Amino acid sequence: MRVLLVEDDPMIGEAVSVALKDAAYAVDWVTDGAIASNVLRHREHQAVLLDLGLPKRDGLEVLRHLRQSGNAVPVIVITARDGIDERIKGLDIGADDYLVKPFDVNELLARLRAVVRRQGGQAAPVLSNGKVSLDPATKEARCGNIVEVLSAREFALLHALLLRPGAILSRAELEERIYGWNEEVESNAVDFLIHGVRKKLGADVIKNVRGAGWRVDAA
Repeated sequence: MRVLLVEDDPMIGEAVSVALKDAAYAVDWVTDGAIASNVLRHREHQAVLLDLGLPKRDGLEVLRHLRQSGNAVPVIVITARDGIDERIKGLDIGADDYLVKPFDVNELLARLRAVVRRQGGQAAPVLSNGKVSLDPATKEARCGNIVEVLSAREFALLHALLLRPGAILSRAELEERIYGWNEEVESNAVDFLIHGVRKKLGADVIKNVRGAGWRVDAA
């Protein structure tokens, strides 16, 4: 899953970026509000972590323009502004959640899982299509009696497919959700990951749609 991190503090940005990558997210990190607004107009992300005190354009303005454009991507505000009025304003403008610095990265990851789950219409913490299930908190995948812990990128691939059971995702769409901007992607990377998931969970867990991409069965 691809996350846009908007944070101008280099220490916080680096720490959050590393934590997200360790948790199997593809991370794009920008450091000012103007760049963030431009990226959000032209690139697809599955979630945004947004600081408020940003150079060039305040985070609340970024959020306001994002919602006015009709973009419903989940947004978690991460900020040192802890006043109740600021929190109310951010939530009313369109934030999905609000986390005050300093925060524990494990709480941030839990909140991120929750907002993405709600966005996908999932109430339960475990993603499932009735055949294969995936626990984002533990990276465990289950198919019948088989339980396996997936690698970070295997998890990211299966997570992307299970968020939209039955939908066909192309190679480019899967790469977008697995790899960040600065990561080199080999031509057979997606095939390699699919082979790894099938080897662990069974050959029919992920279906190939010739000439189009891959999918998991609809729920």
